[in-house]
Amino acid sequence: MDYGLGGKTVLVLASGSGLGKAAAGEFLKEGADVVLSGRGAEKLEAAVADLEKATGRIPRFRVCDITKAEDLKRLVAFAAEPEGGVDVLVNNAGGPPAGTFESFDDTVWTGAFELTLLSYVRAIREVLPHMKKRGWGRIVNSTSSSVREVIENLILSNTFRLGVIGLTKSLAVEFAPYGILVNAIGPGRFDTERIRSLDRSLAEKKGLSVEQVSAAALGRIPLGRYGDPEEYGRLAVFLGSGANTYITGQTVLADGGMTRAVP
Repeated sequence: MDYGLGGKTVLVLASGSGLGKAAAGEFLKEGADVVLSGRGAEKLEAAVADLEKATGRIPRFRVCDITKAEDLKRLVAFAAEPEGGVDVLVNNAGGPPAGTFESFDDTVWTGAFELTLLSYVRAIREVLPHMKKRGWGRIVNSTSSSVREVIENLILSNTFRLGVIGLTKSLAVEFAPYGILVNAIGPGRFDTERIRSLDRSLAEKKGLSVEQVSAAALGRIPLGRYGDPEEYGRLAVFLGSGANTYITGQTVLADGGMTRAVP
């Protein structure tokens, strides 16, 4: 399949590791000019080396704290430099802290909002003029399977991920006249450090071993395994590519069948 990504500029937020890095790698394989971002230069440099080894192509990168509006402005300007615009935005963010409602004060709630929802709003605001000018664009918002079925011990994520879905639905309608398609991915349990961290947190809360928590989670996945981050990346590529011409405003779960809820 021709994804039509040759010569397209793709910006992937929080792409120094995990699902963001995997998505960046899959876009590189399709010939896109990919820009990585993250908070740490060393982590990004290591990601560049890994991706070059895996794909034979070298992404660009810039350090960016996505909770800061000025950092995002500079990031998008950097991404747009060679070709004069950004064609594809993959919004991604590290998850907020695990915990229950009574665990967090206003400061933590505000930080989770800025990380998980407001960063997406700001990034979209910055790339929108480029996409409108070109009459083409793709925005992929990474969320969580919790947007269909809440996950225990993740009150912050459960709350703000749903806000991303409302944003996705609304922008799909607003941006359609400009040829801009907006979709979301709800990943379930992929083999990433984030999932391992959540397993440790839940194990501590329940007084169980990490192995017990992980085994229980696997028992709820019909495919019987955690996802490979590259599987997430391939879905992001399709939704963010020219091969996708008629899907917008949708949330696609990638969870091995784990979520039983009916939309």
